[in-house]
Amino acid sequence: MWFMRRCLCKKGDRRKKEVDKTIDSMINVAFERESGPRKFPYSVLEGATKNFMEERKLGGGGFGEVYRGVLHDSQLEVAIKRISRGSKQGTKEYISEVTIISRLRHRNLVQLIGYCHERGDLLLVYEYMPNKSLDYHLYKKTRLLLWPERYKIALGLASALLYLHEEWEQCVIHRDVKPSNLMLDSGFNAKLADFGLARLVDHDSNRETTVLAGTRGYIAPEYAITGKASKETDVFSFGVVILEIASGRKPSEVEKDDQVNLVEWVWELYGNGRCLAAADRRLEMEFDEQQMVYLMVVGLWCAHPDRDQRPTMRQAINVLKFDTPLPALPPNMPIPMFHSPPRNVPAPSNSDSCPIISNTTLMGR
Repeated sequence: MWFMRRCLCKKGDRRKKEVDKTIDSMINVAFERESGPRKFPYSVLEGATKNFMEERKLGGGGFGEVYRGVLHDSQLEVAIKRISRGSKQGTKEYISEVTIISRLRHRNLVQLIGYCHERGDLLLVYEYMPNKSLDYHLYKKTRLLLWPERYKIALGLASALLYLHEEWEQCVIHRDVKPSNLMLDSGFNAKLADFGLARLVDHDSNRETTVLAGTRGYIAPEYAITGKASKETDVFSFGVVILEIASGRKPSEVEKDDQVNLVEWVWELYGNGRCLAAADRRLEMEFDEQQMVYLMVVGLWCAHPDRDQRPTMRQAINVLKFDTPLPALPPNMPIPMFHSPPRNVPAPSNSDSCPIISNTTLMGR
């Protein structure tokens, strides 16, 4: 009996080593000898987190857990993501994260320092973000994010997505833009993280991803039906996030037994000329009114139900920087239109007309 157990154990160890070699091969091919992140020995990361001590845990979710660590050789503070062994997409997301984010360089993206795949574990090492994530500050209510910080965070996220969509050698579709993936450094500068679901497409290609992924509340209506992600679906997620920044509300909340959708709620106020009524009450009106209106209108523009009516990230950031005027949106939220509706789903009616609404009306004056 002991002999059989020993054989099975050896067989399991061989299998783990084979998986590690396969991952190594895939990552090496992707890097193509470019200078990339460092491959750490498991023992180094184990020591940095004191054997993944519970007190070192920063957070976690379906993907796994994140721990704070200190690399003993450099005394550098890092965040180490330990991908859940039970994650069906764990290996795929790990390879995607390492091979994509390691090649990106932008001030509003979290830097990947290193990685490790040993002993059946998949580990990713990032620069440490002392101010945690955006959702921590919006919803934990331990510290109120002031308005200048919020507007800077919105611009930082916009800058990151502009880089991913237009300024790198390939177009990167993130597919999971949300507050919990937006980290904040010591100066409350936004840094987009978690590229496990990201996909690369050529700039001149119309190809879209064909597997639905992401988080409910941030998924564009056409993506939910077709399963095809694109730059426009990232733009939709961005729109929801900046509406959260402005209002301090989640994409969907229950109020008096009713489910309130954030985009629909803000759009109704916008149509009634009461845009500022959606501002986070905790700010107690301590904000730049023009910036607040611009952030909300750009949020609605980006979260437009019709993907063809959404702006590019360059157009959105130009408005947020006041380089171009606000767009004219319909007073009522349009109904999403799809060219090929699925079976047994009735075709939606025509969207509303688009009369021009002046900035004065939006300001409630």
